Amino acid sequence: MFTNAQRQVERTGRGGTPRDQYLQDLVTQFQDSTDEGYKERIVANLSNFAYDPYNYAFMRQLNILELFLDCITEPNERLVEFGVGGICNSCVDPANASVITQCGGIPLVVQCLSSPVKNTATLGDV
Repeated sequence: MFTNAQRQVERTGRGGTPRDQYLQDLVTQFQDSTDEGYKERIVANLSNFAYDPYNYAFMRQLNILELFLDCITEPNERLVEFGVGGICNSCVDPANASVITQCGGIPLVVQCLSSPVKNTATLGDV
């Protein structure tokens, strides 16, 4: 279900973490971690947030689209898979698509088409 500002306030409550801060915390945890499995889970989580237009501005502000692009250049196939999923989930927005193309994302995504991992090669069926 897509979120809007009012619904997000209702879901977050007084003591909750605002969405932009939550996403920033995930990015920081990804950057600080050396555990590949933990990084995979974080990118999978961020990729799930990428389907909701409410999150698009936060994702651009926090450079999450660039993080997805970085992931698809990694040797870790799970990071590639979840990075592609995040790109596919978010590229329907013209502003996101612009960031992705300006950062050289099209050739990176095209390279994923030859991946031995089915979810990666079919570009985001995660």
